[in-house]
Amino acid sequence: MIPDWKVVQDYLEILEFPELKGIIFMQTACQTVQHQKGRRQYNKLRNLLKDARHDCILFANEFQQHCYLPRERGESMEKWQTRSIYNAAVWYFHHCQDRMPIVMVTEDKEAIQQYGSETEGLFVISFKNYLDNFWPDLKAAHELCDSILQSRRERENESQESHGKEYAEHLPLEVLEAGIKSGRYIQGILNVNKHRAQIEAFVRLQGASCKDSGLVSDILIHGMKARNRSIHGDVVVVELLPRNEWKGRTAALCENDSEDKALGDPPSEPMPTGRVVGILQKNWRDYVVTFPSKEEVQSQGKNAQKILVTPWDYRIPKIRISTQQAEALQDFRVVVRIDSWESTSVYPNGHFVRVLGRIGDLEGEIATILVENSISVVPFSEAQMCEMPVNTPGNPWKVSPEEERERKDLRETHLVFSIDPKGCEDVDDTLSVRTLTNGNLELGVHIADVTHFVPPNSYIDIEARTRATTYYLADRRYDMLPSILSADLCSLLGGVDRYAVSVIWELDKTSYEIKKVWYGRTIIRSAYKLFYEAAQELLDGNFHIVDDIPEFRDLDEKSRQAKLEELVWAIGKLTDIARHIRAKRDHCGALELEGVEIRVQLDEKKNIHDLIPKQPLEVHETVAECMILANHWVAKKIWESFPHQALLRQHPPPHQEFFSELRECAKAKAFFIDTRSNKTLADSLDNANDPNDPIVNRLLRSMATQAMSNALYFSTGSCAEEEFHHYGLALDKYTHFTSPIRRYSDIVVHRLLMAAISKDKKMEIKDNLFSNKDLEELCRHINNRNRAAQHSQKQSTELFQCMYFKDKDPENEERCISDGVIYSIRTNGVLVFIPRFGIKGAAYLRNKDGLVISCGSDSRSEWKPGSLQRFQNKITSTTTGGESVTFHLFDHVTVRISVQASRCHSDTIRLEIISNKPYMIPDTELFHQSSLLLKSDLVKEVTRSVEEAQLAQEVKVNVIQEDYQKYCQTKGRSLYTLLEEIRDLALLDVSNSYGM
Repeated sequence: MIPDWKVVQDYLEILEFPELKGIIFMQTACQTVQHQKGRRQYNKLRNLLKDARHDCILFANEFQQHCYLPRERGESMEKWQTRSIYNAAVWYFHHCQDRMPIVMVTEDKEAIQQYGSETEGLFVISFKNYLDNFWPDLKAAHELCDSILQSRRERENESQESHGKEYAEHLPLEVLEAGIKSGRYIQGILNVNKHRAQIEAFVRLQGASCKDSGLVSDILIHGMKARNRSIHGDVVVVELLPRNEWKGRTAALCENDSEDKALGDPPSEPMPTGRVVGILQKNWRDYVVTFPSKEEVQSQGKNAQKILVTPWDYRIPKIRISTQQAEALQDFRVVVRIDSWESTSVYPNGHFVRVLGRIGDLEGEIATILVENSISVVPFSEAQMCEMPVNTPGNPWKVSPEEERERKDLRETHLVFSIDPKGCEDVDDTLSVRTLTNGNLELGVHIADVTHFVPPNSYIDIEARTRATTYYLADRRYDMLPSILSADLCSLLGGVDRYAVSVIWELDKTSYEIKKVWYGRTIIRSAYKLFYEAAQELLDGNFHIVDDIPEFRDLDEKSRQAKLEELVWAIGKLTDIARHIRAKRDHCGALELEGVEIRVQLDEKKNIHDLIPKQPLEVHETVAECMILANHWVAKKIWESFPHQALLRQHPPPHQEFFSELRECAKAKAFFIDTRSNKTLADSLDNANDPNDPIVNRLLRSMATQAMSNALYFSTGSCAEEEFHHYGLALDKYTHFTSPIRRYSDIVVHRLLMAAISKDKKMEIKDNLFSNKDLEELCRHINNRNRAAQHSQKQSTELFQCMYFKDKDPENEERCISDGVIYSIRTNGVLVFIPRFGIKGAAYLRNKDGLVISCGSDSRSEWKPGSLQRFQNKITSTTTGGESVTFHLFDHVTVRISVQASRCHSDTIRLEIISNKPYMIPDTELFHQSSLLLKSDLVKEVTRSVEEAQLAQEVKVNVIQEDYQKYCQTKGRSLYTLLEEIRDLALLDVSNSYGM
């Protein structure tokens, strides 16, 4: 089957069906999708072509001597494209000696009539006829096809009936490109403010526009007219308005767009303001939407088949689709896809794709988060699983004699052990330290040798590359690799032989300076699988924890004591070395940043007792420093060997203007934050300690985190060496090498390291390495997937927080009252951090009725007529009766927590200040430290409630077993990698701003 350009454009999600294999895509059709449908659609097409399961092929017909056809004078582009594809189909049919029947699928009725009977054996038919004749039983494809056809007919009818234009026409591509080149127009990515989606959007400058425009800030796009049919994430072209028409961004907190007018808050200083004149790349994707209620359908007008659906993402406009199922689907989350947005239409047009689940249902809401972040969790295919090694009781996996000859064997010579969170299954890394015969020390970092089991361009390698990372949600994880690798043969478990890739340093016995380094493949047998708390207890000299370490249980007293002394010495020596490494980085300006991570403590009755900020242990730092050291040295090695095609990780310095709020907040406590360099920033944060309130330093570090840029992967051939620097870690070169089980970037780095070792030995490099161009493209993909992983993790955590609080009475439930700290002032409210729950949110001082907060002699709050006056570090509420109350930065207040339910969007936590005094609980309770829990009890309770509700409805299903069978995935521990990744995964608190 050969689809023409229009079929590829309109029916791509049907062409993605696994049943449709062996499709031939012509270059002409693919280029049309690239130029007309935008980056996301084009990437979907490219992924389809790359996926070996579909057996599709790209044919470069425009570069083939007998297939190329010049465009005739007066011929439209569309007719030429269809004629070119048909001509290539004819050539291919004859090339196959007329033995292989070929179907060309097109939506051009004239082409069907003209070419349908021209070549015997080559059938030219419509896509609908193709499905009817060749796939009559593929019900889902037929339904989707009907939906797309109906949507197209509605658009055509509307276009014929419409006379007036709602929006200006977009300028032609050649005009846009010339305008960008001359400086008249500016190119950038549209970012819609989700708190004022109808009013405020900003264009972040991109490419040459960023350097040539002279602008230092984003461009404000005010109102839907100026946005001109562009959607959040589109690459747009903007024309600046005259200076006297520039507007300022609103500084008020905002719950919805209509609130702006009622608040009457003055905007900030005018900033560059523009209007969209064209779109270079559309960012259209699958959107999760909610159908209107029965009453809303009736209010939408006479034609109930045309329905306006509301996207889950606030930043996306309502989408009009044609359906007769509106009433049946009004209680469900549904996926739709945008087809077009004509200048004559207020809203974009789309079509129904599939149903996800009921609104409010846990699995439906999780599915929504996955779709919104473009995360696919399809099961590993049979072809992929066939590539996996076998490890069963009847056929156990063993180290091969060939590998024993080629690898350094550390099983009898090194005390190797791992330190991980409780319950961790995918153990990527182990450590070793020992004294050499010359008195020096040897430090080893041993990482799972995933590349031994995942050959380049194998089925499983292509799948891992597509996923790019393991996705950790609040109650589950979706693995990058099948569990036979991630939880078994690649996991460096205790007491079993495993393949590893090791970095081993010889250190001076007193100064710990590095004398030499060795890289290579090894065989290890980890002696202990420790959890962080146990390692910390041993480090502190509390040996009672030995009873909780399985490897010590069956030993006699003498052996136990000897092995314990050996292990305690190793942990102590590793910690000493790590302190030295950290001190060196600190001297260069390494940052210690704050991320909000909490654990939940419940009583015997499953009621919440406390949510305690998780306190980092020194052993966390010990392991992290060893991993950072390994990543740094591997980065240097692969860059030296492949200076133009090595995968490194950069963290650019943040823009100074992003630190303005941090500096102003610090002034409120008489602290000075010097942000000129990472060194001065780190020193300033260390000195910004309030002895009476440790929360202040945490909040300042959190603000510093929010000001940071994202750390990103890049190819060394794509930028200058001075741009390699990692700002947060204060290292000149850095990469990710230590987690190949859950990050594809580390797999690429392992292959580069093996190639570098082969190069040093003058051996042939076995693996074909990525070129700079291909590696640059791969890095963009991995960076994109990392952002999706961060956002989905954050959204799933917020989902569980809301589900936990949703059914509680905020007026009477003790857990819904908590202490909060004000960390930012806005014109109509404040932003509050609740240490007990790790929640940040907005608390309004003026409500929708225009009343302001008032606190009487008992400090209890109530709403009264009055006004607000905002100052630099405080805000004062004054009633018409003359009563006033002032809230300062870092004030502690009592906050009520409730859930603001939403039918169309995600539920949100709502904060309300009920007293201007701190919530009176003992300090020991707030900062109490106890052993960390195996899994978030908050997640346990919500999951238990959901399962009970399902049982009450007699929906009896074994959720874990079903997930494992369906997806070959495992339900994992809750966010257990957040702490170790806080520094080098993102260096960004993704808890977003609140309508700034």
